[in-house]
Amino acid sequence: MNFRTGLAAIALTAFASPVFAHHSFAMFDIEKTLTLKGTVKEYEWTNPHSWLRMSIVDEKTGKPLNWAFEMSSPARQVELGMTKDSVHPGDVVTVMFHPMKDGTRGGQFIQAI
Repeated sequence: MNFRTGLAAIALTAFASPVFAHHSFAMFDIEKTLTLKGTVKEYEWTNPHSWLRMSIVDEKTGKPLNWAFEMSSPARQVELGMTKDSVHPGDVVTVMFHPMKDGTRGGQFIQAI
């Protein structure tokens, strides 16, 4: 009975560990850096990653589109000069980011001006 319990515990640990793994940043094209100006919709100051969601006017259609920028952890953002009060909904900011490889509206946040 103890052997089976031990084996079950090992199997459970082995299968559960990927749940705690950190995701890759392979979806971002780090060879490209883009800059866009828009209006802050939401600034999520959370772990493990903060998020900046913005409304950015499409140059072709003139319509506002939703964009999402994945940021580092709050601790890392502080090291980079950002705080939980750096931006607020309604603020107009310019964002530098690495775009998504698949072309979706978003990317890896670099900085906001």
